[in-house]
Amino acid sequence: MRIATWNVAGIRAHIGALLEWLRQEKPDIVVLQETKTVDETFPRLELEALGYNVEVHGQKGWNGVAILSLVPFDEVHRGLPGDDADEQARLIEGVFSLEGGVVRVCGIYLPNGNPVDSEKFPYKLAWMERLHSFVEQRLSFEEPFILLGDFNLIPAPIDAHNPDGWWGDALFRPESLERFRSLLNLGLVDALRAVSLEPNYTFWDFQAGAWRRNAGIRIDHLLLSPQAADRLENVTVHKDVRGWDKPSDHVPVEGQFTF
Repeated sequence: MRIATWNVAGIRAHIGALLEWLRQEKPDIVVLQETKTVDETFPRLELEALGYNVEVHGQKGWNGVAILSLVPFDEVHRGLPGDDADEQARLIEGVFSLEGGVVRVCGIYLPNGNPVDSEKFPYKLAWMERLHSFVEQRLSFEEPFILLGDFNLIPAPIDAHNPDGWWGDALFRPESLERFRSLLNLGLVDALRAVSLEPNYTFWDFQAGAWRRNAGIRIDHLLLSPQAADRLENVTVHKDVRGWDKPSDHVPVEGQFTF
């Protein structure tokens, strides 16, 4: 079972790259972030033509998340509980029945939080507090649970080409990292770090030749419940996609599991 995450930075702008990658790799489940479209204009037909079941939680011009799955959905949940006034489309969860039992896959687009002296940073921290409560509840099910997506968080200096240059940014400052560690302390496992201790980036800015210099950061993560971590075989960061024509600034990150 291959389960992946990809911030597509606008699905209508990058539908060609997405379709080509799906044809080449044929992942079983993919969560997408930053689709930047409402549900009615999501390119569902093109994805369904490749055999994918499609569930979306869209928003005009901003945010937006989706799940594509070759496996039928048992359940779908949209939105992060805890704040009825929050209209930002940043979380979607699917539940799937496999031969080995139920698997719960939750895709998130965690707020960026910049600039830190604006209302965006408190929103990021509050969203992470709500996410903590949500994950705690999901872990109580004691079933395979995969929380993956664009976390807009650099977990450690090894996850940035130039960590000093990022320190103080909303992606890499004490308040953000404290809440990320709190998530891990619930019992989640960072899938990539479970299989590799080498630097491995998932995002390269379009500015200043970042891709050419490999001046990237790792902000796209797969976090696993103990029951999912027991099934993890490997993690692949599909860096080659960043070199394609008209790419997203993120690349797909894929976990391989024995479900």
